[in-house]
Amino acid sequence: MNRRRLGSLQEQKAVQYLQELGYVIEARNYQTRFAEIDIVAREGKYLCFIEVKYRSGTKYEAPDGLITKQKMQRIGKAAGFYLREKRISPDTPVRFDVVFILGEEISLIRNAFMYRGD
Repeated sequence: MNRRRLGSLQEQKAVQYLQELGYVIEARNYQTRFAEIDIVAREGKYLCFIEVKYRSGTKYEAPDGLITKQKMQRIGKAAGFYLREKRISPDTPVRFDVVFILGEEISLIRNAFMYRGD
């Protein structure tokens, strides 16, 4: 299976997992010139920008080590574009979450990183 198809399947697993947790999915694969945001969803009062990381097994680096400072900055900039494009109130609380899929195990880190527009 090619990487793009595998990534799409893992993102679908993440969507189902998030929906089971009560997230309401607003967008998938939101693209800007800075980055792609895998999933945009709401959880309660929060608008969540969610990165999905997958690894097939422990032979490779664990997915939690794969989000660099540069990646966080790109996702943050893309989130800013989303907020402006959708005309979402600046008072809306925003959060950056990460779904890690390691083999068949799925975990979620809410508020995994901060972005302040630096």
